Amino acid sequence: NNMTMVERLKIPIERLHTLPVNDYSKRILLDSQPPHQSCFEKLDFDVVMDHHPVTEGWDASFIDIRSDYGAVSSMMVEYLRAAGIKPSVALATALYYGIKVDTQDFEKKNMQLADGISFRYVFNIANRNLVRKFELTELRRYELKYFKIALNEVKSSKGRAYAHIGRVGTPDVLVIIADFLNRVDKFSWVLISGIYGDKLVVIIRCDGYRKNAGKLAQKTFGEYGPAGGHREAARAEAFLRKLPMREGQEFTTSALMRIATRHM
Repeated sequence: NNMTMVERLKIPIERLHTLPVNDYSKRILLDSQPPHQSCFEKLDFDVVMDHHPVTEGWDASFIDIRSDYGAVSSMMVEYLRAAGIKPSVALATALYYGIKVDTQDFEKKNMQLADGISFRYVFNIANRNLVRKFELTELRRYELKYFKIALNEVKSSKGRAYAHIGRVGTPDVLVIIADFLNRVDKFSWVLISGIYGDKLVVIIRCDGYRKNAGKLAQKTFGEYGPAGGHREAARAEAFLRKLPMREGQEFTTSALMRIATRHM
């Protein structure tokens, strides 16, 4: 969905490793914090704005972290309105979609009235027909093979679903699979993993009732790389070289179950 939005709105993006970072006078990090990615930890940020739980071991000239907000896009709308700047249709559409996704259509618990107010403001400016196209385009054809792997691999135990997909072209497909399996009856936990680059990416979903996906991600994978998130949704990116695996041993669904169940 995110890539569809980027393509439809013609948003220019560059990969961080190809960007001449030192050519820029300011560095701003949105919807994340330096410990969330190893590549971020190497940079000194002037501004950090986020809505995830606060992490430690870093600093910036300006920090605005509101863990009680459902979406960073809501914060951005507030800044625009305070500055008297009316967003373009393209920007309003992106902000509208950002609030919609991060609040899960206003079903998440960690929302504020501010999210609703910001959403209502961009509602009248955004191209909502375009947003519907973002939402309907979840998968590319070549990604269907990952669904087949997931359905063949999925293992369940005590209301928990696990599946390791193997190497993936983008971690986004893991999110889509996790969200899909999270709709299955009797699954109160869903853990989906895949290998991207030199990392094991793990997507965690749960119903949030007496559960906390973010804490589970941190406890289970925090020693191997960036990990954390919210009560119902979390993500971990563990360096393969740090995982407790024997040399030459491949990561499997059974390995995912074994590591996760130690902390559940």
